[in-house]
Amino acid sequence: MKTNLRSLPKFRDGLSFLYVEHAVVEREAQSVAVFSAAGRVSVPAAGLGTLLLGPGTRITHAAMGALADCGCSVAWVGEGAMRCYAVGTGKSRSNRNLEAQARAFADAGLHLAVVRRMYQLRFSEVVSASLTLQQIRGKEGVRVREAYAAAAQEYGVAWTGRNYDPGSWSKADPVNRALSAGNACLYGVCQAGIHSAGFSTGLGFIHVGKQLSFVYDVADLYKTSVVIPAAFQAAGEPKPETAVRRLVRDRIVHENLLSRLLADLEWIFDLRGAEDADADVVDNSPGELWDVTRLITGGQQHAGDADDGA
Repeated sequence: MKTNLRSLPKFRDGLSFLYVEHAVVEREAQSVAVFSAAGRVSVPAAGLGTLLLGPGTRITHAAMGALADCGCSVAWVGEGAMRCYAVGTGKSRSNRNLEAQARAFADAGLHLAVVRRMYQLRFSEVVSASLTLQQIRGKEGVRVREAYAAAAQEYGVAWTGRNYDPGSWSKADPVNRALSAGNACLYGVCQAGIHSAGFSTGLGFIHVGKQLSFVYDVADLYKTSVVIPAAFQAAGEPKPETAVRRLVRDRIVHENLLSRLLADLEWIFDLRGAEDADADVVDNSPGELWDVTRLITGGQQHAGDADDGA
């Protein structure tokens, strides 16, 4: 049986993230509702990218099932930017993008091409093909340092560098706490987009070796335009961690990030224009079987293919 998923909102058309704390999340029909001291709020799970659960939250098994069915990722976030992710099923049922990512990851030449494209997205000018990867990293370091300096000057915030101890969260200055909280939100949105498009979060190209390496790769594309200005603006607020979540959400809308993220992923892997007819369809069949030079139909009894004389 095939079920058309086009009734579900596209990732690019949905909400970026919702942060909840000191509340209980329960299933409500095919969606969820949040219960807190302020009352009950229905949440459109099918149109939500990431649900961020802060301190003092509880969520039911049924609610997790509803969020997974809607392709919404769930992230538990706490002080010190410590996060534990629980990922629901992505909205893509095709393996096309994952296979393209795996090919690029495993081939040194393709891997380098992806890295250069990812750095290219960060710069306003074309990155010369003559630059080595080390030189590009140097240019990126300068760009980020200038972004910090510009935001500090614009919002009148003293800046001594990115420095804080996760074990002593309260001792960090407001702008560093805001940067960490803002990054946590951006990571959640990027992870939701990556899963929605059918890619793996673990197969990173610039960052490698971690479960969320590709999340860090993708988030770095947008930190200077989304998180850095929001964090320096929030630094002057009484609760910078709370303020930065609102400002990051506003900047995600302003930057049209939900649409850009998916388009950028296609460009990074050179998948533009490559259509997959089954991308929006749930197919409960087991798929095909690899057979060295071709693919054969799966879900069939192949006992008759065995050599009886073996």
